[in-house]
Amino acid sequence: MNVKIQYAFLPHNDADESLKFYRDMLGFEVRKDVGYNDLRWITLGPVGQSDVSIVLHPPAVDPGITDAERATILDLMAKGSYGAVTLASDDLDALFEKVAAAGADVVQEPTDQNYGVRDCAFRDPSGNLVRIDQL
Repeated sequence: MNVKIQYAFLPHNDADESLKFYRDMLGFEVRKDVGYNDLRWITLGPVGQSDVSIVLHPPAVDPGITDAERATILDLMAKGSYGAVTLASDDLDALFEKVAAAGADVVQEPTDQNYGVRDCAFRDPSGNLVRIDQL
């Protein structure tokens, strides 16, 4: 029996700005863009890896949460400490230069970590931390 990761979910507070980051800066392909009222759920992922996707979703729309919980989620997003994902690239430095030159919010330039990983980090337009490891 195999288990794989199919979707990971990250909140967004501006679908168009998120598309600029994930599609235009990182090169992800859009697989679905579903709207409901003023809300959008966008499924996207790396070209050639159709079996794994990120779903960008409106934050705090679950009807089961309270107004206080919704406010907490939005506060954590504003601080950039709510959502995170780690990606990987076979050319970390080139990807970093491309994404940084496009205007992304740089959190960390490419760094050799003492735990054996070379990585960099950005914040997407909604504050999610996006780390990128060197493959």
